[in-house]
Amino acid sequence: MQQKIIILDFGSQTTQLIGRRVRELDTFCEIMPYNKFPKDDESVIGVILSGSPYSVHDKEAFKVDLSQFIGRIPVLGICYGAQYISYSNGGKVEAADSREYGRACLEQFDKEDPLFKGFVDKSQVWMSHGDTITAIPEDYKCIASTANVKFAAYASTKQPVWAVQFHPEVFHSLQGTQLLKNFVVDICGSRQDWSADSFVETTVKELKEQLGDDKVILGLSGGVDSSVAAVLLNKAIGKNLTCIFVDHGMLRKNEFRDVMEDYKCLGLNVIGVDASEKFFADLAGVTDPEKKRKIIGRDFVEVFNAEAKKQTGAKWLAQGTIYPDRIESLNITGKVIKSHHNVGGLPKEMNLQLCEPLKWLFKDEVRRVGRSMGMPEHLITRHPFPGPGLAVRILGDITPEKVRILQDADDIYIRGLREYKVRLSGEDARRVLAAGVPADMQNGEIEVSLYDQIWQAGTVLLSTVRSVGVMGDERTYEHPVALRAVTSTDAMTADWAHLPYDFMAKVSNEIINKVRGVNRVCYDISSKPPATIEWE
Repeated sequence: MQQKIIILDFGSQTTQLIGRRVRELDTFCEIMPYNKFPKDDESVIGVILSGSPYSVHDKEAFKVDLSQFIGRIPVLGICYGAQYISYSNGGKVEAADSREYGRACLEQFDKEDPLFKGFVDKSQVWMSHGDTITAIPEDYKCIASTANVKFAAYASTKQPVWAVQFHPEVFHSLQGTQLLKNFVVDICGSRQDWSADSFVETTVKELKEQLGDDKVILGLSGGVDSSVAAVLLNKAIGKNLTCIFVDHGMLRKNEFRDVMEDYKCLGLNVIGVDASEKFFADLAGVTDPEKKRKIIGRDFVEVFNAEAKKQTGAKWLAQGTIYPDRIESLNITGKVIKSHHNVGGLPKEMNLQLCEPLKWLFKDEVRRVGRSMGMPEHLITRHPFPGPGLAVRILGDITPEKVRILQDADDIYIRGLREYKVRLSGEDARRVLAAGVPADMQNGEIEVSLYDQIWQAGTVLLSTVRSVGVMGDERTYEHPVALRAVTSTDAMTADWAHLPYDFMAKVSNEIINKVRGVNRVCYDISSKPPATIEWE
């Protein structure tokens, strides 16, 4: 029986990060709404209670019946989870004099407690809470304190219950992974048998049983999720898988040709459809961003369905849906944070069953699975790219000439990011390695490209704007482009990447000199929120 850790989600922004840290310990976990604990699931070996945007005193605060698992299996409460355990068992939680946010050090901790095995003195942790625990319940003991937080961690003296007011899942808690390992492996008894290799072996076997001799259709995008799903299915059912790659004319420069060649080298049965004329004709004169998206979505379905109908006998539609897509689609807090194009069923007219081989994986796990199957690195580490392509990076109407300008400028930018190498150490290095980027640590440092440091990068053509410039002895009146690069762990929040000045100067100069139609380059320094990653 496969072991699992259940993470009960109380609405924290870092709940997914807890899940990723547990998976990094080669242990399967599921993130579930706070009120959906699977009490009859015998494979559960431990429970983690996440943080929350609420105070335990709020009327809207999420509450759970702790008796479902306390006393039965080990429990770890994090931040709100710690406060809720205390509050529910007779302890006190009160508003702090000031919000406790940022780095802190454990001034003292119980070195005999299994939760802190391997911890060093003054270990740095990350606090983020407005309330604080001022008294813990009877039969509980304090096991760690900081200068400002007396009950930074506490534990039951009678049952396997631990709680911390800091966030071990974030990189700023320098021994956070050690703490989670102590809980998941030592306390809960994980066998640590969840890995990319074991996932491939198990999933291929399950797909063979699920699909038998049935034929499957999969829509490829060139991105890592659909590509890994295709290779995984190909291992299971071979030529019974037919992949369809639609070129709507707004991919990156030479992308349709290059990706088709990659897929053929992987042995995939791929049909490439150049439908760019249809898309450009239907988009002519349309400037509203939402209308552009809807036209592209509608046309894509039409083109894909027309090609899919030619594949007589197909019974399944495969999609590259991954775990965060499904988590974000759950109405955990009563507010739908994000909808996703892969979630919510199939068009009725297709009359196909749905197959989602990656539905339990996080993005970094998808990349590890891809490497496990020998896929080329440039496919595995490819940045996310919007379904509508460059259409949402061109302000105003879409024309082939505008796409050509943007493709040329974007090609210079992305190639530059891949070629520029930087050395990282400390938290920056750990963050890149945790995202699944292959790099060897030497003397505490790794060397990676700027591209590998960044979650997503792209170029935006401000085609509704013209700016004055001078090239040679001539006055120009052409378009500006904006460069965008963000760092993130899950795209729910993102910060603008602090790119080196010499890199930005070189790229700007090359774009202006080589791309006909551009005479000015800007850099977008907006974070999400309040801005979004894409401009449209």
